[in-house]
Amino acid sequence: MNLQQLKQDNEKITPEESGIKKTIINMKGVFSILFILTNTLVGYPFLLTAALLKLVIPLDFSRKFFTRILNIIATTWLDINNLLYKKILGVKIEVTGEQDLAPKEWYMVLSNHQSWSDIVVLQMVFNRRIPLLKFFIKKELIRVPLLGIAWWALDFPFMKRFSSEFLKAHPEMKGKDIEITRKACEKFKYTPVSVMNFVEGTRFTPVKHARQKSPYKNLLKPKAGGTGFVFTAMGSMFHCILNITIKYPEMDYSIWSFLCGRVHKVDVHIEKLPVDKKLIGDYENDEVYRKYFCKWLNDLWLEKDKLLSKLK
Repeated sequence: MNLQQLKQDNEKITPEESGIKKTIINMKGVFSILFILTNTLVGYPFLLTAALLKLVIPLDFSRKFFTRILNIIATTWLDINNLLYKKILGVKIEVTGEQDLAPKEWYMVLSNHQSWSDIVVLQMVFNRRIPLLKFFIKKELIRVPLLGIAWWALDFPFMKRFSSEFLKAHPEMKGKDIEITRKACEKFKYTPVSVMNFVEGTRFTPVKHARQKSPYKNLLKPKAGGTGFVFTAMGSMFHCILNITIKYPEMDYSIWSFLCGRVHKVDVHIEKLPVDKKLIGDYENDEVYRKYFCKWLNDLWLEKDKLLSKLK
């Protein structure tokens, strides 16, 4: 079909037909939200029951058992959601790169960030292939109704970060945040985990890109602090790093467009990297290590930027 014929076909669509099509697309989005909400409400009582049993029976074997049960519940929840994305919305993920992954290894997952859809895409790609993706969460968020309990039950690592102003007033607390986080991560010595980190810290937009004066064409500047904090707290636990590059061929890839079925294809490239001994250190107190880590991360982002340009 040539451009002229496509233009003529578009002109044949009446405003009424266009309005109907838009309504149908939006109804698909509403259906998707109701589908996920229903799936969540059905699964939450099972999750809550297992979480409470894990809490009230303070024995190592029971905690491991209920942790396994909780991960099965979460994985099943993702399986059902993935049916919606693949079978009903018709989303196709084109995965390239590393395919040799295992659900019983420890992974540090680093990715660029363009949309809230990224989280859904990563869950589609990695569910049952690697341990359940988990994010570092601020300790204060454990008080969030329902979600706080779910995050705790699923062993999402809670971190406590002290501001520079607080440390000036309380110098005795220096290093305590790392100590608290490292203690929270001790359980991962026995249970495989995938810790997920969007290195840019926020979603990419042209406005943010211009405001940052980013040296990369397709990316925001990577924020080394958060990633360095993770490596300081639990770097020695990771078997390898998964460097993920996500690219949406469509122009509109917002989470709403995704749930409405407007996003038909996503490119995901997986690169497996070793956890070099040089990547493990004290990011906050070791200046030599901090400089090395920042350079390593910037170099990683430079290669990711080149790959995104090729994918375009």
